[in-house]
Amino acid sequence: MKKIILLIAILSTAFATKAQELPEHIMKLMYTGNIISRFYVDDADNDKITEIGIKAMLKELDPHSTYSDPKETKSLLEQMQGSFGGIGIQFNIVDDTLYVIQTTKNGPSERMGILAGDRIIAVNDTAIAGVKMERNDIMTRLRGEKGTNVKVDVVRRGIDRILTFNLTRDDISTATVDAAYMIDKNNGYIRITSFGAKTHEEFVTKLDSLKERGMKNLILDLEGNGGGYLTAAVDIASEFIDDSHLVVYTEGRRNPRYDYLSQGGGKFRKGNLVVIVDETSASASEILAGAIQDWDRGIVVGRRSFGKGLVQRPFQLPDGSMIRLTIARYYTPSGRCIQKPYASDSTKYEDDLMHRYNSGEMTSADSIHFPDSLKTYTKRLKRPVYGGGGIMPDYFVPMDTMKYTKYHRALAAKGSIIQTSLHYLDENRSKLLAEYKNIEAFEKGFKVDDNLMQMLRAQGEKDNVKLEGGEEEFERSLPELKNQLKQLIARDIWDMNEFMILYNHTNDMFLKAYELVRKKNMDKLLLKE
Repeated sequence: MKKIILLIAILSTAFATKAQELPEHIMKLMYTGNIISRFYVDDADNDKITEIGIKAMLKELDPHSTYSDPKETKSLLEQMQGSFGGIGIQFNIVDDTLYVIQTTKNGPSERMGILAGDRIIAVNDTAIAGVKMERNDIMTRLRGEKGTNVKVDVVRRGIDRILTFNLTRDDISTATVDAAYMIDKNNGYIRITSFGAKTHEEFVTKLDSLKERGMKNLILDLEGNGGGYLTAAVDIASEFIDDSHLVVYTEGRRNPRYDYLSQGGGKFRKGNLVVIVDETSASASEILAGAIQDWDRGIVVGRRSFGKGLVQRPFQLPDGSMIRLTIARYYTPSGRCIQKPYASDSTKYEDDLMHRYNSGEMTSADSIHFPDSLKTYTKRLKRPVYGGGGIMPDYFVPMDTMKYTKYHRALAAKGSIIQTSLHYLDENRSKLLAEYKNIEAFEKGFKVDDNLMQMLRAQGEKDNVKLEGGEEEFERSLPELKNQLKQLIARDIWDMNEFMILYNHTNDMFLKAYELVRKKNMDKLLLKE
């Protein structure tokens, strides 16, 4: 009931009316809450009823207007702000035990002597190992306000007693630019996983570092980037596009048009630029890719992006929960709204990617057709581009549906591949670190041998993964399984940067981007002359 009153109070302010002048539908909501609270036969869980009601109302509007409870809101804000209070570890769950993959440099865990490979079995005297605790519950116990204390009990290989560490939580940064490296002496690569408060700052740091190493051309990877802060996308676009150029504009029923212009920045306005997107690149990713495409600043490579062109404004409720309400649509510089169609049937919207796959879109660009009514033209070269459903790349890269066997997909779904890589690293970390000083040595020297493949096979059997195709299917699975194991081991020895270096060797979208970024005349490539 409290949440109903809070919501009505906020709505009252939004409508700028006296309580008795509230619209009839708002009064109806308030009356319903009061009637349930006063007359229902049993004690009603008013908080639960209210949350269900809010979610139902928002669901009727569009797919992206959402409600989050206080706990969900706190987690969401931490992700977007790029930092949180914690102990500074990357971890995974191995055999129902928290396994430390890496410690954050100069973070609380590293300062107190926690090592990669340690197993945390208890937090503040509460067991977290062997009790099948949810990952989010473990994170909740480890995280907390900066300056607060937490005790963790650790089991370490080679030591026959439990180690206890008293840690003081500190601010822990979460990187949204998680890979940046030189492909060769002229061409660089940067990967952005989401757009948060610190993304532009992270991006500029990586960009400057690559330029100092001689970078002339750039591949910007937005594959799998679900979006985030619109302003972060605008700031990064400003590094590529001349000053005072339109990057994106927003407009809605109660929100007049607002133009976001490029300004400042300008760190990479010359040099070849190729942007990678796929079907899960959304929102702020599409703003950035759309601006680059509309100004003919670079080439977009991959598959049609998700198609989220709705702007949400957060409304914080006094109890810590939050409503994210769609208030406008955004439009690329050429005037495209790339929001894909939606209706009250949310199932169709959620199943859109599966529909794309089943219709053949993921494997052939010829299956994609846009009506002429959605056609616009780029700003400089006057090339036709289309709105109404994501950013269509300039160069399409089909999904290789034959790359992974059914057995491989089943191993991945059950987590068997990750579990095997972690077990192997647990047993061989010291040896690997001594033998391979960097990713270059690891790439050349490390081989996934038969013993490691047998470990994977045994893990699959333990996880009830059936090898229905027999030895023939196992042999067909080997190349990609070996690639993935090597990539995961590199990631957990070093970081995502090293993972991407290995992953991109077999990533078709990266390989196409690398082919194009080395060409001399980008305008001819854009015009496909």
